[in-house]
Amino acid sequence: MSFIVVRENGLSLIQPDWPDLPANVHAFSSTRLSGHSYAPYDDGLGGTGLNLGDHVGDDISLVSQNRALLNALLPSDVIFLSQIHGNIVVDASELDALPNANVVADASYAKHKRVVCAVLTADCLPILLSSLDGQFVAAIHAGWRGLAADVVENTIQTLRRQGAGELTAWLGPAIGPAAFEVGQDVYGEFFEKIPQLDRFMKTDLTVTGAAKKYYMDIYGVAREILKQQGVDRVYGGNYCTVTQSDLFYSYRRDQRTGRMANLIWKD
Repeated sequence: MSFIVVRENGLSLIQPDWPDLPANVHAFSSTRLSGHSYAPYDDGLGGTGLNLGDHVGDDISLVSQNRALLNALLPSDVIFLSQIHGNIVVDASELDALPNANVVADASYAKHKRVVCAVLTADCLPILLSSLDGQFVAAIHAGWRGLAADVVENTIQTLRRQGAGELTAWLGPAIGPAAFEVGQDVYGEFFEKIPQLDRFMKTDLTVTGAAKKYYMDIYGVAREILKQQGVDRVYGGNYCTVTQSDLFYSYRRDQRTGRMANLIWKD
C-alpha cells in the first residue's frame, strides 16, 4: 500500500510504496489537503486546498502560493506541462530555458540530477518511471486518450534511445475501476491494443440497448501496456480519486475542481 506522509511544511503527500526505487530517486504525489485555495478548489473538509493547476479557474495568486509550497520540497522549481491527452514526450532539463513557455506535452523525462519531472492530474493516471540504476526518471500523464495514443510506449522508447536499461514503474492516484464508466467508443480504442480486453473493461449490466457501457480498469490497462513494453516491475494503483474525496480532486466527480501533482527526480 501507499501511504500519506506529512512533510516539514505541513503538506500531506502520497509517498509511493515502491520497493525497487533506487536510493537516489525521489517521488511523491500531492493531495488536495493544505494549501491556500478556496472552494471549489478547497480540501473538501472545510479548509483551504492545494490546487496546483493554473488553468482551472482558481485565483492565480493562490495557485502561485500553492506551487511555492510544493517547490520548497524540491531540488528545483517544477515547470508544469500544458497537457493535451496526447503522446508528446519532452526532456525536462530543457524546460528551464523557457520558464514562461507553454510546453505542450504529456510526459517528461530527465537524465540530469535535480531536474523534476511532473504531471498534473484529477482522475487521469499518473505513471512515474525510473531506471533500476537510478540514471533516468520520467513522469507520464496517462488518461484513456493518452494510453490509446501510445504515450506510455513513446516515453519508454524515448528513455531507451537515451540509454536507459531496465525500468520500474509506479501508478499514482487515478479514477478507480468501480467509478470509471466509459462508452463503446473507448472500448473500441483498446480492442486491438489490449489482448483479452474484457479483463479490464467490465460490462455495465444496468445499461441496455445500443448505448453499451463499461467500467474501465485504467490501472489494469496501464499495467498491460507496460508489460507489453517489457516493464514488469509495476507498483501502486490502489487509490480512487473519485470516491476518496477527502484526499483527491476529481474532475469526473466535481467538474470544476483542482489538480494534484505527481513528481519524480534523481539526486
